[in-house]
Amino acid sequence: MAPIKGLFLIPAAAFVFTACSFTEDALWPSLTGEDPSGSGEQIEILASEAELRDEAEYAASSELVGAQPVTQVSYEPESALMTISPTGTFVGAKVAQQRSELENLKVSVNNRRIQFEQVRNTARQNSQNYFATIAAVTARLRIGTTPGNPVLVSQWNAAQSELDRILTDIAALNTLGNQVAADSAMSSYLLESVRATYGLQGAVDEDHRQLSLIEDEVNRNVVLINRLLGGLRETIGRYTNYVNAERSNLGTLALAIKNGEYLGPSLANRKHDYSGGEVNTAAVDPQNLVDERRPLVVIRFDRTDVEFKQALYTAVSTALERHPQSTFDLVSVAPNMGSPADVAIASNAAKRHADTVLQALSEMGLPSNRVTLSSTTSPSVQTNEVHIYVR
Repeated sequence: MAPIKGLFLIPAAAFVFTACSFTEDALWPSLTGEDPSGSGEQIEILASEAELRDEAEYAASSELVGAQPVTQVSYEPESALMTISPTGTFVGAKVAQQRSELENLKVSVNNRRIQFEQVRNTARQNSQNYFATIAAVTARLRIGTTPGNPVLVSQWNAAQSELDRILTDIAALNTLGNQVAADSAMSSYLLESVRATYGLQGAVDEDHRQLSLIEDEVNRNVVLINRLLGGLRETIGRYTNYVNAERSNLGTLALAIKNGEYLGPSLANRKHDYSGGEVNTAAVDPQNLVDERRPLVVIRFDRTDVEFKQALYTAVSTALERHPQSTFDLVSVAPNMGSPADVAIASNAAKRHADTVLQALSEMGLPSNRVTLSSTTSPSVQTNEVHIYVR
């Protein structure tokens, strides 16, 4: 039995040694300089159709990512709104509705801008016509003309019509301002609606992309609306102040045409409060004014037609230039001579003369609440007089 056991053990030992040699060659590289893989032939394994397709899709996606980095926020142009298509989701339906509202808003804002330019150009033309007419009247008055010249009266009426047209333009601008304010409210509502839609569930990525486009376009129109509102506010204020000043100038010009001589611009066009009101009564005793203070102007009515308007205008205008907040005391002074009946008759006549002077000041543009009216008598005067004092 012993020889048989030896025969079986020898092949087994040979197999173990062979396995150890194979394992060593596979785990550690050869140190002899020979190629550990055996022969130097390279076997090329071709890619399958599925691998080729995946590689092409990966290359295409890499090009898109390289052209549009994810670290930057890209702004898509306005034309991108024209290419969006419905997604079929509930949010997509909201996006379509908001897009329609945005288009209506854009059309409205553009129409308002065109209307603003048209009305402003019309008002500018009316202003030029008005100034041309006023310049012709003023030039004729400066060189002198007859009182109540019918040619100047006709030109004055034409200037009045031109000023009324400017008032119509101001009314149109106010109406347009209300319409632009409505567009502003619509833009605010649309912007809030778009931002609220971001939070709705059931949206796809395309829905949010379209929402971002609409939001950008609404913000752009908000800027246009605010700019339009600012232009309207400035234009309306400027033309309103202009018309108010020219109303006073027309009144002064009417007085100049009536007298046949140019007095100057309206006294209302000074740096003071233009508000009107009732004529005030004297705050001080008129007798003290006559006895103690020096008058700015003294008008003596010692004959039937007394020319006082040019001198009165010059004196009051100079006083307002020096002290724009000045007020005036207008005192009728009658001579205190003769019987009480004579004094009463003279006092009534002096009051009528004071009313004439007060009317002239009003026609020159001086607000009535800047004048106090009173009357007194004095033994130092020989005829009816009207005194004007500055306060």
